Amino acid sequence: MSQKDDISNNGELNVMNKKIIDRGVIQVFGKKKTAVAVAHIKNGSGMIRVNGRPLTLIEPACLRMKTLEPLYILGSAAVSKINMKISVKGGGKVSQIYAIRQAISRGIVAYLHKHADENAKRSVYKLLASYDKSLLISDPRRCEPKKFGGPGPRARYQKSYR
Repeated sequence: MSQKDDISNNGELNVMNKKIIDRGVIQVFGKKKTAVAVAHIKNGSGMIRVNGRPLTLIEPACLRMKTLEPLYILGSAAVSKINMKISVKGGGKVSQIYAIRQAISRGIVAYLHKHADENAKRSVYKLLASYDKSLLISDPRRCEPKKFGGPGPRARYQKSYR
């Protein structure tokens, strides 16, 4: 199957129309700063829950679109036959949102790697990476700890000579 066969005219993926054999649960995670989202993916009806609540009820509402980005990019067919249960801990609201969207993206790619062919996985990976690299790859930046002799990690207290 070529990349052109994987993506239809309206942008939705055709790889999920194949017969899928249940081989257990796939576990992936997404990280942003100290927030960690763990996603459990298995065959199902397209249900995505975050900490027991539907994905559409995520707060704050202004960041809800960020969690839905992988679904908009790939189309509804990409997740129509899988269920995701995501549990997220740590960090703040924004970091949790970014961890959730990374877990969703990685989960779809891992599911295709296990249940579909390699070309389908590669095309989805390239599509997500071309949109936003942080959908698949963790951001290594962390907060630098404070040091002595100043108010922060780099700034120093003012020096007086008299």
